Amino acid sequence: MVVENKYVRFDWAVKRMLRDKANFGVLEGLITVLLGEKTQIVEILESESDQEQEDEKFNRVDIKAKNAAGDIILVEVQLTRQLYYLERILYGVAKTLTEHIKLGSLYKEVKKVYHISIVYFDLGRGSDYLYHGQTRFIGVHTNDELLVSTKEQDVIHMKTPAQVFPEYFIIRVNEFNAVAKTPLEEWLDYLKNGHIKDDTQTPGLSEARKKLQVMTMTPSERVAYDRHLDAIMVQEDVLTTAKMEGHAEGRAEGRAEGRAEGRAEGRAEGRAEGLKEGLKEGRTEGLSDTARRMKSDGVPAELIEKYTGLSAEDIEKL
Repeated sequence: MVVENKYVRFDWAVKRMLRDKANFGVLEGLITVLLGEKTQIVEILESESDQEQEDEKFNRVDIKAKNAAGDIILVEVQLTRQLYYLERILYGVAKTLTEHIKLGSLYKEVKKVYHISIVYFDLGRGSDYLYHGQTRFIGVHTNDELLVSTKEQDVIHMKTPAQVFPEYFIIRVNEFNAVAKTPLEEWLDYLKNGHIKDDTQTPGLSEARKKLQVMTMTPSERVAYDRHLDAIMVQEDVLTTAKMEGHAEGRAEGRAEGRAEGRAEGRAEGRAEGLKEGLKEGRTEGLSDTARRMKSDGVPAELIEKYTGLSAEDIEKL
């Protein structure tokens, strides 16, 4: 009987395993596939995920790396919905730019930044699973692209804004439903389904087959990893339940108010307000119930706090 290998989820690997220089090849492969050119990571820089700040449990840059060209690459995996996700991406990139240029330095020291978001929630409208954003200056009347004079190594040459401004990649994992044929599709198949072909030649995935097998984990690593999977399942169950309850209450209240007021505005406002309150109340009650069950099962308080978002004080009162 053939036993299918199980591979560690990428969100766990990126926090625990891919910071090791011996495992750089996995992340280099993903970046190579996205950028369309071979990328080599020379070091992992300090990021929010390296710090013990429990007030930003789900909102951290998971990896901040520098490549051989001196560019900075930010990679983050997001499991829970963020209403202001684009604003947070912009803030993270801006913060990175200011952190990596010293006061008084010349502007030529500003580094190119690539931001890669791997999201497992519904970000909004759009049918593709990969979106790429660049800054380009296009003539309003001529439709040509602006080229800017710049000096490097005492030589004046032309550079496009896209060569300087940050680039953004958003991978919407849940939108991928294709059969993996291209390198990018193979990566999405791993990110969503945990599948890696035995004969893969895709950059990074051949390294992942060797480095990220669950069976190679130590017993303590396996226990921590299993707790991580359990927490994700609980979190998804809580959010799904809260969403369903919120929709149901919102529809009921919307119909009641709509009939009472007799106006289309009333129905719309009722549904919107009901949905908002239903989601808020349902999520809060669901999280408390989940935290109470986790606590009774002996799950450490810091893990309960991390995966439910409740404060340590609230958890202690349960």
